[in-house]
This record gives sequence, C-alpha cells and structure tokens, in this order.
Amino acid sequence: MAINRGSRILLIGLAAAAIVGGGVGLRQLTDSGSEEISTPRSLLPAATTSADPNVTVLPDPNFREGLSQARISTSGWTTDFSLHSVPYSEILSGGPSRDGIPPIDNPRFATFEDADGWLGGQEPVIAFELNGDARAYPLQILTWHEIVNDVVGEVPVTVTFCPLCNSAIVFDRRLDGVVYDFGTSGKLRNSDLIMWDRQTESWWQQFIGEAIVGKLTGKKLAFLPASIISWEDFKAANPEGKVLSRDTGFSRDYGRNPYSGYDQADNPPFLFAGDLDGRLLPKERVVAVTIGDADAAFPFSVLENERVVNYTVNGQELVVLFKPGTRSALDRSSIKDSRDVGATGVFDAHLDGRKLTFHADGERFVDNETGSVWNILGQATQGPLTGSRLTPIVHANHFWFAWGAFKPDTKIYQANQLGAM
Repeated sequence: MAINRGSRILLIGLAAAAIVGGGVGLRQLTDSGSEEISTPRSLLPAATTSADPNVTVLPDPNFREGLSQARISTSGWTTDFSLHSVPYSEILSGGPSRDGIPPIDNPRFATFEDADGWLGGQEPVIAFELNGDARAYPLQILTWHEIVNDVVGEVPVTVTFCPLCNSAIVFDRRLDGVVYDFGTSGKLRNSDLIMWDRQTESWWQQFIGEAIVGKLTGKKLAFLPASIISWEDFKAANPEGKVLSRDTGFSRDYGRNPYSGYDQADNPPFLFAGDLDGRLLPKERVVAVTIGDADAAFPFSVLENERVVNYTVNGQELVVLFKPGTRSALDRSSIKDSRDVGATGVFDAHLDGRKLTFHADGERFVDNETGSVWNILGQATQGPLTGSRLTPIVHANHFWFAWGAFKPDTKIYQANQLGAM
C-alpha cells in the first residue's frame, strides 16, 4: 500500500514518539572520562584515522547567529559550538532528545539457542568480526537503539544503524589515544544520524564518521568492515559467534518495526531538506563503496539479477556478491514478516597474491579459477580453497538518497557493465 508524504511524516512522528516514550529504563546517559588504549599491538586493526594535521578548524565568530537561525536546540550541551564544519542550517531536530533513543553501553550476548526463540532465520543482523571474535547485532534491536558501544576482539568499537538511511556502519572508537563513547544526539543531517561523544560532546556524522561540531571537528573515525546478512547465514558461518541479547536494560517492543512501510523505494525520505539525486529512486538500496577518492554504487535492482559483479573501482579489483534470503528491517510492522531484500558482501578479489573471479551457481558463489564454493561472508566452504577467507572491503547497503547526498560524484554501476570505474 502506498503511503503519501503527509501520512508518512505522521507515521514517523508517531514512531519517534514511541521511541522517546518507550517505557521502563529510558534514561539519559552522561558517563564521561577516557580510557587509554591497552590492546596488544598484534590485535590492532588498521590505524584509526583523523583529520589532516595541516588543516586547522578555526572558531566561527558568527556561530551564535547561525545557531539562532537553525532549527535545533543547544540547551544542556557543553559543546564548543564555535567550531563546526557544516552550516547549522543543515542540521535538523529528529524529535527525540539527546539519548532519547538510548545507546547500549554494556551489551549482553545470548546463546544461539536462546536467540532462535525470538529471532527469525531470515531476519537481518549486522555481522561483524574482528580478530576471530564474530558477533551479530540484530536490527530488531538496533532499530530501537541505533548505537552499541562494544569491545570486539579486544578492540573498542561502535556499532551503528541509522534506520532513516538504512546505514549500518561500524567504527573503531579510539582516536589519538582516547576511547570515545557515543550516543544519539537527536539531530539529523541529510536524514542521517548525528552521534555525540561523551568525552567532549562533539557531534559526529554517522554516515562519514567525522566530527562536524565541537572540539573534535574535522577528526575522523576508522571504518571497519561489516555486513547486513540473515541470522541463519551468520550462524552457519560463525558457529562459535555471539548474538546481541534482548536483555538491554530497556523495555522496547523488539521485533516490531517502528518505521513500518518506510523503505518503499519511490517514496521521499523523512526530514531530508537537500536535493534528491534522481539517477535512482530515493530509497533504492545500493551497495556503496569508497576506494581512495572514488565513490561507487551498485543498485540492488541490478544485483538481484546478476548476483555477482567482478569489477575494478579506482584500481581496486573487487567482487560484489548478492544473496537473497534477508528481510528488510523497515518494511512491515513485524520484521520477521517483512519482504526479502537480500544481502551483500564486497571483497578484494585477490587471495594470496592471486586474482580470483566469481560467478553464481544457484545459491552458491564459485570462483572460476579453482571451483571452490564461497559464502556471503567471503569464506570458502568447499573445494581446494576451503578455509580461506577473502579480505572484506568496507561497504554499506544505504538508501540511495543518503549516499547521493553525501557522495554526489558517485558513479553508478549499470547492468552487465564491463570494465572499471
């Protein structure tokens, strides 16, 4: 059933109200302090990134005027608002107050047997693995919390999900020797979640992992590879893995989608004030990657037919995989009954110095060079390369409107396109 824009705004407004008033345990988190990195060097992933040290963000002498004309409240914040990298006119209130959508700071994990009692096999989870520690974060939980501050493989990370952009992104939350804790600011830009850190109260754009307001303006977090896949695919690939528990300390209607009907591709996004990039429908799902200074998007509508794309982006040879069998978290009110939108994986096409090319064989992925069979997480499960793993490329399954807004120079993959971007 089509939902017009007015009805959609009402529905989302009601959903926001439900989240803000979501019952027992709602609280504002104000823990502060920092923690020095103590992770063994051998376990560290790629170094965290920060802004160009030669670029200095200077205080804006007219920031108060900009704030007075903006549609946001700064009451209660100790943020240094004189430092910002985006116009305040681009930031909007999403409805809930700071941490009105409460992050999970002390995540607990359930057994697979327990989770099977409340998590459907095709329900979507954020699959993340670091240093042999594999964890699943169900979107039926993340939709209500948006942020999990966790330690995975002995590395402090922040697992994030912005329902309005369908953006699941994991960050290394260490920067310049400090471990940061993140929450939800209640603010949006381009309809995307703006996070805040409790150490400096700087505001961070989830989509790009960059501080846009406050003391840390211009600093960037390192992205870590993660995927949205089905619960059953996660279990099959990670029998020793962990799954986030519903025992969060908050009372929420986990399993119900408060954004029912939101992901219809041709409907406009909520609280988006920018110009829509009309090359694709606003909420067409795309597999989006950035390689160096090149941005590329692979539409789901194309991947559903091709299943495998062997391609080169800015000199990086990669393979994009698509597998049906993962439901949307943003379709029907009951996530387990929502439509199948599929799952994706993006990987470096090289293994041990050898380039591999892939094709789909029914539900399986097979490399042409050895005939080995691979799963959606880039693990070889049969054949000569059994036990091998492809190197994941950071990607996300964003709605097109958001990726196009933040990455306007993106090149879009066309059906059966050969060559490189």
